[in-house]
Parts: sequence; C-alpha cells; structure tokens
Amino acid sequence: MNDSALISIGLPVALAIIMFGLGLSLTLGDFARIARSPRAVVVALALQMLVLPSIAFALITVFDLEPLLAVGIMLLAASPGGTTANLLSHLFRGDVALNVTLTAINSVLAAVTIPLITNFAIDHFGAEGTLGLQVGKVVQVIAIVLVPVALGMLVRRRSAAFAARADRPVRVFSITVLAIVSVGAILGERDNLLDYLRDVGIVVAIFCLCSLTLGYAGARLFRLTRAQAIATSMEVGVHNTTVALTIALSVLDNTQVAIPSAVYSIVMYVLAGSFGYAITRSWPQEKAESPAHATV
Repeated sequence: MNDSALISIGLPVALAIIMFGLGLSLTLGDFARIARSPRAVVVALALQMLVLPSIAFALITVFDLEPLLAVGIMLLAASPGGTTANLLSHLFRGDVALNVTLTAINSVLAAVTIPLITNFAIDHFGAEGTLGLQVGKVVQVIAIVLVPVALGMLVRRRSAAFAARADRPVRVFSITVLAIVSVGAILGERDNLLDYLRDVGIVVAIFCLCSLTLGYAGARLFRLTRAQAIATSMEVGVHNTTVALTIALSVLDNTQVAIPSAVYSIVMYVLAGSFGYAITRSWPQEKAESPAHATV
C-alpha cells in the first residue's frame, strides 16, 4: 500500500488553501456564538467520542473480523474529523465555524483518545503492538486548519468585498479537489482495491453511512439547526484517514491494520458527497439559512 504524493502532500496543501477560503466566510462573532451556546459542540463530541466507537465495535462483532482488521476499524473510529469534513460542510452549507471548532477540539482530544481506543482494541482482539500519544496530530491541525482559517478571517476583516468575491471560486476549487483526490485514490490503489473491498468493504461502507446518519440525526434529535446538523454529520462521518494510515503504517508498522482506513479514504468521498446532496435536496426551503450565522 503506497501513500501517494497526491494524498500525503497534495491533499494537505490543497486543504490548507481551502481552509483559507473558509476563513474568508467566518468572523470572530461566529465562534463567540458557539462559545455562548456550546450545546452543538457537546452533542457532536459525545457522538464522536462515545457512540461511534461503540458502533464500530458492534460491526466488528457482527461481521467477525480478524484481529488486525478489527484494530484497523477501531483506529478508524477513533480518528477525528479532519479538514475534509470542513470542506464538505462548506460545500453543503453546513456551519463551518462549528466544524473548525470541532476539528480543533477533536485534534487535541485525539492525542489521548486514539491511543486509548487503539490499545484497547489491540488488547481485546489479541493483536500485537502499542500506541503512544499522538501529539503530532495537534501540530498538523494547527498548520493545516487553524493558521489558514485565521489568515482568511484576517483578510475578510480587512476586505469584506474581496471575501465575498472569493466565495464562488473557493467552492469550485473545493469540488475540483474532491474529484482529483477521489480519482487519484482509486487509481493509486487499483491493484489492491478488489482485495481490500472484499476484506472490509461492506463493514467500512456501513460504518461510514452509520456515522453520517448518526451525526445528522443525533444533531436534529437535540434540536440543533440544519446547518449545525450538516456540520456534525460531516465531522462525525468523515474521518482523518491520513492520520489513521500514518499510525497503522508508521507507528504500528502493519499493512493489514491500515486496510480499513485505505478503503474508507476512497468510499467516504462518494458516500459523504451523496449523503450531503441528499439531505440538502430534501429540504430546499431551508437552504437559504446562512450556515456561518445560524442560531444555536
């Protein structure tokens, strides 16, 4: 399995540019609103940290996966939403400020939760290896998410007119990046794709759909706005597979553990894109709601 330059270098650079574009749509008031009413953050974190690993564990049990693949599924479940979740939320008019906030919090918590959940899986399923704290993940998110977003917000503060003009080009660029990454991921793993899909394809697809649905339905159950529900859905359903792959291949040094994340990195673009399209098409009357300024 090769982590191609498109994924390891091109995607982080492109996402940093996209995060700058997202920053052009945000103000400090958006984050102040979330701080005043943190219910959306609490709901999303509870779903991601507590419910999602339980779903993964249940799927592993039902499908009776072998130990290393089971560890890979749990590692995937423990991986936080990344910059791609922010991108998809932006495309489908979600609450981007909520996504950026969740990504930052998740990334700090992941330094502890990823080792805890993965080491539990290693011990429970009788696999080998241990995993230490992933402090590097926090640094990665600061570089790819927070810094570009802050720069974009600074530009908006200096020139709101420029920020407004840049909105459409950023969305077009975002869609282009998604298409390139999806095609590149498929082509890069074309020799192994059928084997991977046979091993964990069904489990990974079900897990992805459950994650997206859980994020959206759970948010609506707790009476969050539709924009916040879209943001929560993408944050819970779109995992940072680059981190999961890096941990599996570099830290645990095991290709089989990486297989679930490799498959997920392909199917999540298709399923999350289709899911986002479906939920935004179903309620066109609410499309006019501004995600960046929706009320809690």
